[in-house]
Amino acid sequence: MEAIDMEKVQAKIDAFANKDVYVHLETTNGAYASHFDEKAYNVGAFIRNANVRYEHGKIVETGGSYRVGLKLELGWVYAEGVTDYEIDDKDRLLMAGHDREGRLMVALEISETPFSHESKGNG
Repeated sequence: MEAIDMEKVQAKIDAFANKDVYVHLETTNGAYASHFDEKAYNVGAFIRNANVRYEHGKIVETGGSYRVGLKLELGWVYAEGVTDYEIDDKDRLLMAGHDREGRLMVALEISETPFSHESKGNG
């Protein structure tokens, strides 16, 4: 993955608009929080292979990281804190946000084909 290039990411978001696509969205502070502070909550969200069609999407800078929003017919999908991206050899847009230690905090991935069941993230 490399640092977000807003023009490249926006172009890929636009290319997937008005198509049936699969979305992987994941947020976590994982075991990181409770590992360093037993009173901290371990929080996360995970959705894989949600089949959606979005009207348009947008990436915006939010002070050191980025927010990506996808406007659905009846709502929104968005990820906040994205820092890196990759367009892989399967033409999928993979975006992630990492903390200062490089740990995954958020992932938003968009593909025209389902993500594999064997692995989560980048799969």
